[in-house]
Amino acid sequence: MARILIIGGGFAGCIAADMLCPKGHDVTLVEQAPFLGGGCKTFTYGGHPYTLGPRHFLTRREEVFEFLNRKCPMRRYDAGHEFLTYIERDQQFYHFPIHRDEIDEMPDRDKILAELAECPGADKARNLEEYWVFSVGPTLYDKFVDGYSRKMWGIESNTEIVDFGFTPKGVALKTGPKAAWSEAISGFPYALNGYDDYFTAATVDAKVHLNTTIEDFDIANYRVKIAGEWHTYDLIVSTLSPEIILKDAFGPLRWAGRDFLKIVLPVKEALPPEIFFLYYANAEPFTRIVEYKKFYHYDAPTTLLGIEIPSKKNKLYPFPMKEDQDRHRQYIEALPERVFSVGRSGTYRYLDVGNIIEQGMDVFRDV
Repeated sequence: MARILIIGGGFAGCIAADMLCPKGHDVTLVEQAPFLGGGCKTFTYGGHPYTLGPRHFLTRREEVFEFLNRKCPMRRYDAGHEFLTYIERDQQFYHFPIHRDEIDEMPDRDKILAELAECPGADKARNLEEYWVFSVGPTLYDKFVDGYSRKMWGIESNTEIVDFGFTPKGVALKTGPKAAWSEAISGFPYALNGYDDYFTAATVDAKVHLNTTIEDFDIANYRVKIAGEWHTYDLIVSTLSPEIILKDAFGPLRWAGRDFLKIVLPVKEALPPEIFFLYYANAEPFTRIVEYKKFYHYDAPTTLLGIEIPSKKNKLYPFPMKEDQDRHRQYIEALPERVFSVGRSGTYRYLDVGNIIEQGMDVFRDV
């Protein structure tokens, strides 16, 4: 039996506890907030349940869905989630990912089709701007991506993003179903408290300390200081950014944040039935609007919208720039062998709920 410390009680920390406690380990989980769940914790406003940003579940692995479904019964959205982007110059909403069928509805259709015919493909793209221009041409890039991405990251040019081993929503130009992830299993909990029951069930056999701050780290010796006392463990699982537990040894990592505004409207539903949220790719300060009823199915004569505005007040999105990713790798390589850095912050990757569960199952299966 090993003495294990889990730092952070968000989804990644709870998954770690769920995987490690049944093996007989002595697991302690420390969380600075007064609740478990991190950004996936369900709150209420005007009776409406919500999370800080949409926390939908996605995976391509049936075992991952069933892992969560056993302790947190899940509603499946077999038709997937559909998203729209508002293009102000066209005074029109279009699906995102960009859908081939909707090009015919665009006022600059002929220009776009001519550019698509000349696109060389993204194989030789050196940055995010080239990826999109080489994939869909300059007009669609300018409409859907350029302003949105620069707003998202607070940068001058998308040529700054040179480490982009990803494609937004998996594809640049989509055909077939208009759902964003038509090949993934998508879902959300049935319960009006969202994933909260899972966080409780996952940590029932761990020693959970909420409202608890770690004052100092001695990661090389597997020690942390809490309330003025040092505590030593055999293994540490950290869901924090490694820059924190290694005390900025290689300099800070950059993060994008969000401010969240909540607005209740006097209508039962605001968005069409199949649309889960909206993107805004223009000069407006916000990036996305979410209608939480789409996920919770909360019955009320009003509806709650969440509006997301880029901010530097918190650390939610890791920067996909090469210099930042290289710095993160320095941190990971400096960790002792019995220190695991997991979750979105720990891995400095844009992981969603399904990704985090997959990671926990894979990382801790043999620990």
